[in-house]
Amino acid sequence: METNSGDGQSLMMREAYLVVDIGTGNARVAVVGTDGQVLGIQTQDIQYHTDNLYPEAIYFEPTWLWDQIRQMAVSILANTACKIIAVSATSQREGIVLVAEDGSALIGLPNIDHRGREWEQLLADKNKIYQLTGRYPTSLFSALKLVGIQQRRAEMAASTTLVLSISDWVEFCFSGVPHFEHSHASETLWYDVEQQSWSEYLTDLFELDSKLLPPLLASGTILGNVKPEISAEFGIDALAVVIVGGADTQLAAKSTQPLPNDVVVVSGTTTPIIKISERYQTDEQQRTWTGRHIEPGLFMVETNAGVTGLNYQRLKSIFYPNESYEVMETELQQVDGTQCVASLGSLVASEKIAPVKGGFIFNAPVSHLLTRADFVYATLWDIACSIKENYDCLNEVAAHEKDYLLVCGGGVQSKRLRQMIANLTGKNVVVCDTYRQSSAIGAALICNQTLGKPNIERRVIDETPPNEVAQDLSNYHAWKAARKSFIALNH
Repeated sequence: METNSGDGQSLMMREAYLVVDIGTGNARVAVVGTDGQVLGIQTQDIQYHTDNLYPEAIYFEPTWLWDQIRQMAVSILANTACKIIAVSATSQREGIVLVAEDGSALIGLPNIDHRGREWEQLLADKNKIYQLTGRYPTSLFSALKLVGIQQRRAEMAASTTLVLSISDWVEFCFSGVPHFEHSHASETLWYDVEQQSWSEYLTDLFELDSKLLPPLLASGTILGNVKPEISAEFGIDALAVVIVGGADTQLAAKSTQPLPNDVVVVSGTTTPIIKISERYQTDEQQRTWTGRHIEPGLFMVETNAGVTGLNYQRLKSIFYPNESYEVMETELQQVDGTQCVASLGSLVASEKIAPVKGGFIFNAPVSHLLTRADFVYATLWDIACSIKENYDCLNEVAAHEKDYLLVCGGGVQSKRLRQMIANLTGKNVVVCDTYRQSSAIGAALICNQTLGKPNIERRVIDETPPNEVAQDLSNYHAWKAARKSFIALNH
């Protein structure tokens, strides 16, 4: 496609991808060039609602979310001079959308929805479920969310004819083709991860009619062209295709272009620590998850530090509401971590009990040496220590012998956090230029592979080696003691 410039010269319009990224906190629409450059991006918060039929139920209205996607896409495309040649999507794991026979969406159940918690104990053979699914069964996963719907929303359950992951539903809206991608299927408890198929044993166990599950498709599959009405409304070329994306953690890892046996730390709302494996590996103590990667034949063995980056963002808004991250980083350089220690609800895979209380501990009366930067430093230290503990656990299950960690996600914009991770793990911490919008760029890499475009060369922008800091050991022990104190408050 060509466009004429004001001087009459003919220029080729730049080719790009439209990527929809549905996270836990917000929805993003990005335009990403075939060279991996983010040409434009818009973000809106996802509107969640409480379902009072359950103690811990959260849902979203899919029609409202689709309106947000439409508004952002139309706006961003109107202000970006490019030719969209493909559309793809990525989303939070464990979330699903229930769809009626006419194709309309009934309800969206995000990863933070726990409407199925009270039916967890009805699962008798959890060990067998773990061996098949690679994860200990809890209400986090899709199957128990749907059990909750069946138990208390019978009319909605009866109207459901299709269950999709959130990003597969977005791609369904663009293409009209129902499907379920494998990395998302890994998070449902209906899927045999090693066999790469829906499991009859698991669907029977959860009393799920297998007709509700669409065909499994690999990331990178072309679903067909964008629907004509979408092409017209969004201003997308009629020949643009819809390409299957995948789960946001897998796409974020993809952006670092890891090799088998690499470990990737994705520092986002939560912090998964992932080993790329060529074989299906589980843990006798059931501390790890194993799921399908988006690359053929590869798995992801994972521990997860839980809610971490969200804590960091919220503490910044309290202590540095009008300052940039650069100002915060400058002040952090003056902190040695001795004034304050935090435990803010992060998870450690080896612990049987997760803290539900958190806070900061400092000497009383309040010292004149205590600053706002001490609180942010303590928050970063909590994240780094949690990563160290989960990395050590992962290393026990799937040994990691390389001398580096690949890191991505918004959290690693903090150089101080990178140094903390390096010091605690003893590994070089490697950051690529794709780290900020890693899931969207991972989707662009998939689209390039599918359409035969040149690969985007990985560019390392920072490598932080570990330093031996005597104070780190003392601070680490202080963190462990604080964590025990807060876990004790659970009771």
